[in-house]
Amino acid sequence: MKKLQWKFKERKIKTAAAILILLLSGLLLGGCSGQEESTGTQAPISSGGSEDSEYNGNTGKAVSDNPSPQQENMSENHAEENVSAQAKAFEENPGAEGEAAQEASGINREASGEEEGDVVEIPAYSGQAYVEVNGNIPYFEDGELSAESYEYYSELDLLGRCGVCVASIGRDIMPTEKRGEIGGVRPSGWHTVKYPEIIDGNYLYNRCHLIGYQLAGENANTKNLITGTRYMNTEGMLPFENMVADYVRETGNHVMYRVTPVFEGDNLLSDGVLMEAKSVEDNGAGVLFNVFCYNVQPGIIINYENGESMADGSSPAEKIKQTVQERKPEEESATAAGKTETEQPAMPESAATAEPEMSELEDMPAAETGAYAVNDRNGKIHKTGQCPATGDGEHAMKSPVYFGTYEEAEAYSFSIAPKQDKRKCGNCW
Repeated sequence: MKKLQWKFKERKIKTAAAILILLLSGLLLGGCSGQEESTGTQAPISSGGSEDSEYNGNTGKAVSDNPSPQQENMSENHAEENVSAQAKAFEENPGAEGEAAQEASGINREASGEEEGDVVEIPAYSGQAYVEVNGNIPYFEDGELSAESYEYYSELDLLGRCGVCVASIGRDIMPTEKRGEIGGVRPSGWHTVKYPEIIDGNYLYNRCHLIGYQLAGENANTKNLITGTRYMNTEGMLPFENMVADYVRETGNHVMYRVTPVFEGDNLLSDGVLMEAKSVEDNGAGVLFNVFCYNVQPGIIINYENGESMADGSSPAEKIKQTVQERKPEEESATAAGKTETEQPAMPESAATAEPEMSELEDMPAAETGAYAVNDRNGKIHKTGQCPATGDGEHAMKSPVYFGTYEEAEAYSFSIAPKQDKRKCGNCW
């Protein structure tokens, strides 16, 4: 991935007016809901991440525990009239609210580069899931920080892509129930594709929440879900979402939170997301970060124009697979040398000259497939025939991968289980 750059619109004092518009619209919507009183703070349930969390709950917008006296005294009819007027104004100028909120968020990605502002450069991906931006200091101005919980989600653009999402995260908008089904949402660039030998979890893409479900309880909100790699979701975004969620639960304070997906040109798949957060009541003492998470997957080549992908032949797993598939028949015969005619049935000439596929190798008897067998679940390396794991009994591996040399076996072991401490089987060595 090449170096990325885009521009942040210059901050102006006028953004305070835009924030007022956003908060006012939230208060009006809150008035229309029937003025229900708060039932008290429930202990939020933690989540497993942007895509894989297990919880669902309230999805309150512009929530406030302490409504103003004007709001308390407003009748339902008056509230409905205000909301109707607001809806009519929005119909006449549908971009006004979004423009105001986007200006309030302080961010404006310019594809043309004509807007004046500071150029933000993101280095090309170099092996780390995320990189700090602006010295890890978010771009929030003091006037943007809010101790009142609220959420804002940009409208999808003409290509169906998500925009900036902003929220003041508080306990009152965090979920208290399990997350519902989101499989019906197909974000821009979505493909259902699996790489079981390369990706933990098999699937390349997740439906990634921009504002994590555990933070705001948003379920299948199309304005909040993008196509993100498993790697970006779990290694990039999730640790920062957990940090914010833990802080809010423990302190009851608010965290100003903004996530911006960055698309190049008309690409349907984002290059990554910019995540900014600052704890409000303690002015950043508890939570403060500004990071860019790369939408990449090690071992996979991705076409960001449409989301299509292919395995990278330079990845360790693919190199090993290619080595196994390209082994010559005589090498396989040499491995099986020394066996008696009764132990090794004669093979048809066509089979003897055919180049074996990976699945065929795994189905062959152990002695015919290599001196070393790797457990594809945990990366353990076994000597063929030296322990029950390489036999055909109840303790045998279900899907071993065989290699002729220990170096090949070790390389494959590292590719599927890089954190395995003891690679050699204790029974074999």
